[in-house]
Amino acid sequence: MCLAVPAEILEIKGEYAIADFGGAQMTIKILLTPDVKKGDCVLVHAGFSIEKISKEMRERELF
Repeated sequence: MCLAVPAEILEIKGEYAIADFGGAQMTIKILLTPDVKKGDCVLVHAGFSIEKISKEMRERELF
């Protein structure tokens, strides 16, 4: 079983992105979700975005 944490994409730099985890920011790889854009929400596992999710789902999972 894996643990994935919801985050919002703040900035994209090639194959990397700055993601916000409810106040904490981290650089993640977006190779598995190349269609993400600034403002999108994703699930992050082991430093990789693995799935795009809705903002409603992010809010529900984060808080």
